[in-house]
Amino acid sequence: MSDAKTEPGTQSAPLMLSVSGCRGIVGATMTPEVTARFAGAFAGWLRDRHPGEDRPAVVFGKDGRAGNESLHLAAIAGLLAAGVRVVDLDVAATPTVGVMVEHHSAQGGLILTASHNPAQWNGLKCITRDEKDAQGALRARAPKAEDAQEIVDRFRAGRVLLAPHDAQGTHDHDDTSAHVHVARVLKSVAAVAPVDEIRAKRFRVAVDSVNSSGVAGARLLLDALGCEVVHVHDEPTGVFPHSPEPTAENLAGFSSVVRDAGAVVGFAQDTDADRLALLDETGAYVGEEYTLVLAARALLEFDPAAAGVAMAANLSTSRMIDDVSARHAGGGVVRTPVGEANVVSAMLREGSVLGGEGNGGVIWSPVAMIRDSLGSMALVLALMTRTGRTLSSLVRDTPSYTIDKRKAPVREGLAQRACAAIAEQFSGGRIDTQDGVRIDFDGGGDDPAWLHVRASNTEPIIRLIAEAKTGARASQLLDEAQRVIERV
Repeated sequence: MSDAKTEPGTQSAPLMLSVSGCRGIVGATMTPEVTARFAGAFAGWLRDRHPGEDRPAVVFGKDGRAGNESLHLAAIAGLLAAGVRVVDLDVAATPTVGVMVEHHSAQGGLILTASHNPAQWNGLKCITRDEKDAQGALRARAPKAEDAQEIVDRFRAGRVLLAPHDAQGTHDHDDTSAHVHVARVLKSVAAVAPVDEIRAKRFRVAVDSVNSSGVAGARLLLDALGCEVVHVHDEPTGVFPHSPEPTAENLAGFSSVVRDAGAVVGFAQDTDADRLALLDETGAYVGEEYTLVLAARALLEFDPAAAGVAMAANLSTSRMIDDVSARHAGGGVVRTPVGEANVVSAMLREGSVLGGEGNGGVIWSPVAMIRDSLGSMALVLALMTRTGRTLSSLVRDTPSYTIDKRKAPVREGLAQRACAAIAEQFSGGRIDTQDGVRIDFDGGGDDPAWLHVRASNTEPIIRLIAEAKTGARASQLLDEAQRVIERV
């Protein structure tokens, strides 16, 4: 499933089907009928995986974006019609749904969310729980690629399970999910810094929860950590105050909030709260790439369980994490195709404490095998507590690179041909074809750089990413790659 697929005749508003689930534009390709059908396909797949369960349990949550009530009801209907026991969390962060799948010993989870996509988009993400970690515990996680493909194939084939009248599902509610999630974060962060020590710092923290599912969890966690919180866009109305992806451009207004409040850090969540971007005490956008790096530093420096254990990161993530691992006697970094599920598979295989992606998605295994903004907040505050340093000084102390990202529209067959042409053009580098093509240029150790070109799983585009010591070098690599694509 390297290329995202679209339903025939919907190119202007594609229904994206990929390892990330399904995603489309509400009222065009993401409709109640599509939602119920996808939920029914997932439930049928789940029941086949757990034939001994009379009514397998599915935990359901949504990111709360405005206008999603019909899709919420349709998803619940699809699950109930398949004979599933639904535990409905209502508005809940994606990692919170994962935590609650484990809390309820459920067989799976389903989240109504389009993550960072604009307000007119919505979608469904699946969670499974049938793989054990090194301690033998069944973990909630995004489906492996082959499992996600089976679910999509069921949906495409119209294989929707419909139970008879006496085997319909049940619908329960649970309003404790944010508390359960935060309790797990607090227990886990104690391995890095005692909670009382973090509380004693009385950090003033600014948070932008983009009026979505991260509001409750962020407030509970930061209160528990003794923070004075300046919380903006903190009403879970689902009406986004700005474009929801936590980029520098979208957070320009939040920068002023951080600076004017005298906050020591700014935390910016995306709509389903699985990603976290950072701003330092001056209001400067630190970005998403540093979230994983600083989390890794917190664990490698202060949690003995992380010493000598490999971490996992996708091919599009900055090499800063490799440098941090080498500096602090880590076990190195295992690179994976883009996609949370691929990172999680590597973490389970390696017994990793930490993994993630350069989009601000940190996976901290004691909390959840799902990207989690709350765990990321706790690790950053724990690192600041143990080192006594400001966020800006911690960033300055991290080997720095410039990363540049571009997009190009996808044409039929373009992605595969483009990647092959780029691999040929840059044949002198170290080539990795797990996901599109990534080329590493070591430069004799003095001028390291890399280029990654791949089709998006969530949007009808091809992504081009380059990282180097200077912006000019990263831009040069992207310019050359774009010229190759234009000739394809």
